[in-house]
Amino acid sequence: MLKIEPRGYESKFWRYASPVLALLLTGATSGLIFAAMGRPPGLTVYTFLIAPLLQQDGFEALVVKAAPLIMMGVGLSLAYRANVWNIGTDGQFTLGAICGGGMALAFPDAPAWAIFPAMIVAGAIGGMLNGGLVAWLRIRFNANEILTSLMFAYITQYLLVYLVTGPWRDPQGFGFPQTALFSDDALAPKLIEDTNVHIGVVLAPLIAIALWFMLEKTLLGYQFRVLGQATRAARFAGFSENRLVWIAMLISGGLAGLAGMLEATGTLGQLTTTLSPGYGFTAIIVAFLGRLNPLGVIPAGLLLALTYLGGDAAQINLGLPNAVTGIFQGILLFYLLGCDILLLNRFRWASTQAPTRAKAAQ
Repeated sequence: MLKIEPRGYESKFWRYASPVLALLLTGATSGLIFAAMGRPPGLTVYTFLIAPLLQQDGFEALVVKAAPLIMMGVGLSLAYRANVWNIGTDGQFTLGAICGGGMALAFPDAPAWAIFPAMIVAGAIGGMLNGGLVAWLRIRFNANEILTSLMFAYITQYLLVYLVTGPWRDPQGFGFPQTALFSDDALAPKLIEDTNVHIGVVLAPLIAIALWFMLEKTLLGYQFRVLGQATRAARFAGFSENRLVWIAMLISGGLAGLAGMLEATGTLGQLTTTLSPGYGFTAIIVAFLGRLNPLGVIPAGLLLALTYLGGDAAQINLGLPNAVTGIFQGILLFYLLGCDILLLNRFRWASTQAPTRAKAAQ
């Protein structure tokens, strides 16, 4: 009989092996699902995870997709390490894009040296406003940040829909729900000409490194770690829980807002109702797959970005529905959380034989 028994400590091996096992199980389960849909499992998994990288511009598309996921995943890893459960980064992403894009639309003739830094500040502030409101509700009214942050994500999405179908709609856009194109000076600087590889591709890993240093090498990072592992001990040590909640939400919200601004100015060049294909929710998987370590978020962001490219390839080449991307990501999160049971527990075979007469007599 297979039993689960506590280890009494956290396994260092399974801390890093658990994501690998989750990926293998996800691949196997996805193959079975593809087979049930009448598609060759091997070919489908190949199309989903490998073929996008073999395209001429595959790597460029991958890093562009990964940049916002890494930025948001880094912010979430910081918040989750402190037990601050920000689930609404999709809303913070959208509000950052709205604030940054609004600056571009308000000052179409401003020079690049003035408008783009202002848009960066506006995008970050937009995300911080969203995150700060969630922090205030938790601290002032003890409101659950899971619910409030998720609620604001939907509110912000409807705000975007209102703006691009109403006051900000492009009068020359033939009725499509979109704003006018941003001026060239308001676009994110390109690192490679004639591609979408913009400055956010470099900023994302630099931000991850900076947050890792803060978490691991500074007093503030130590306070975050203690708060996440032992709240009572943090209070006994004199750490301000409210202060850390504020900082966690402002940083994670600000990074999501910055990611949204860069997505709007670096990839799309305007605001549309389809600004985010669910990046904020995917970033949650990125954070956990990276083991809530800002450096681990970098490869995790690249992997989840690959699922978006693979979903598009599977839709075009194999006729699979676009929902296959969400299915794959959902299965991955399921197995990732399930495999984490091995961190603090082990499986053991227990004998089910009846006790002998001698043992029974004792």
